Amino acid sequence: MTASGKVVASVRQVVSDMADGFLEITHNSFALLGLAVAFVALTLIARPDLRQNGEEELRGWLQARQVAELDHPIEPDAIERATATNPQDLPQEQAKVAYWLSKKYRVAPEPLAALVSEAYGLGQRNKLDPTLILAIMAIESSFNPFAQSAVGAQGLMQVMTRVHQDKYQNFGGHFAAFDPVSNLRVGVSVLKECIARAGSLEGGLRYYVGAANLEDDGGYAAKVLAEHQRLRQVAAGRNVPLTPPAAPVLSTKAPLPASTAGSDKVALLSSPEM
Repeated sequence: MTASGKVVASVRQVVSDMADGFLEITHNSFALLGLAVAFVALTLIARPDLRQNGEEELRGWLQARQVAELDHPIEPDAIERATATNPQDLPQEQAKVAYWLSKKYRVAPEPLAALVSEAYGLGQRNKLDPTLILAIMAIESSFNPFAQSAVGAQGLMQVMTRVHQDKYQNFGGHFAAFDPVSNLRVGVSVLKECIARAGSLEGGLRYYVGAANLEDDGGYAAKVLAEHQRLRQVAAGRNVPLTPPAAPVLSTKAPLPASTAGSDKVALLSSPEM
């Protein structure tokens, strides 16, 4: 063999040895990697707490990356603050009422569905017709949870917050007047007291609006009872035409003449007898 042939053969041998070594190293590395993955998998199966911690760490890292990219916080729990539900998940009667009110008062059906469901639950527990509760919300605030009258009646049910602060303590304080469900629950409690005090539904409505000592309640009771009747028909499955929504009766709770010693609703509903 010539000198040049020997050189070529040597080079080939070196290259072959290097290739064989590389393949062996790679094979061993993959084997080690496989063993490591298997070990980690077995550890996570045996220790679910480690798996959960790892998932939370990864989720936190991904959210932090999203915040950095989007330049605003990620709040996956924000949905829990929403007063809303799917109307299709309600019983048929409640769904009909929710959709009808949604169309009439131009309010999204999802929050109305949540309020209708709550009204039905409160009505059953307090022995009140749920459509009466909904009728009061409609006339009082047109389902605006942030409505406020000239004398401080607030929220869906236009409860006199300063008079009934004690009722809001179970909900964390008087600011709960602007939480739709809390306001609804307090309003139903006040309504029940008013009906018991008056001894009749119409009389209770006059107490509720603060007109028990007046000759005229401004048509409030008639408006509520008329809307109540329409909602009962809707709940029964009848085709009830939509009518333009009445303006919220916020102004009817304006301060009364001095001879009545201030707002009648404040005076009556703050009485110890209630």
